Amino acid sequence: MSISAKDVKELRERTGLGMMECKKALVECNGNIDEAVTYLRKRSEKKVEKLAARIAAEGTVTSYVHGNGRIGVLLELNCETDFTARNENFQSLAKDIALHIAAANPRFLSREEVTPEILKEEKDIARDRAIASGKPEKVVEKIVTGKMEKFYEDHCLLEQKFVKDPKVSVQDLIKETTHNIGEKITLRRFVRYELGQGIEKKVDNFAEEVAKQVAGK
Repeated sequence: MSISAKDVKELRERTGLGMMECKKALVECNGNIDEAVTYLRKRSEKKVEKLAARIAAEGTVTSYVHGNGRIGVLLELNCETDFTARNENFQSLAKDIALHIAAANPRFLSREEVTPEILKEEKDIARDRAIASGKPEKVVEKIVTGKMEKFYEDHCLLEQKFVKDPKVSVQDLIKETTHNIGEKITLRRFVRYELGQGIEKKVDNFAEEVAKQVAGK
């Protein structure tokens, strides 16, 4: 069947893959763009799985500073070769993730990093709220599971929706670049600094200050 250049372009924009790969996917899916997206993602998943056992010890340490020095981010993004570490797409991925961290302020890299104490606390809160709202006992645990999935999505970097494209997660973004480059890519660690974070700041009461000035006159 005939595949239009417009459809190929749209599929490329949605997946970030090459023109020939997108055209082939559209042919396989009879020109249906949504089906082609699903088709390519499944192929990408299989390719990423094959790369999972490889060692990624090269890469880059990237920094990002935002808001006139008020927020700073450092992250380590790994790949397999120093050649890929210099690749424009790889470097762009690192910068995009650093920007995302500055904006989204994740607490953890992945759900595996959530401590048992925090996990228990969040589950207890979700369970208590479900019970207090009168939900039947048989559905309380389902509600708790759903709340925890939302917690992971909100606070774990890899599961957060990417700020520049909320249709994909940060992990999806990494998988997409992995597929395009053909090397294992892993986000190893990050740190985010915010000016004054953790410092108890003095809050001036403007009305009280004015009253003191008036009384002193």
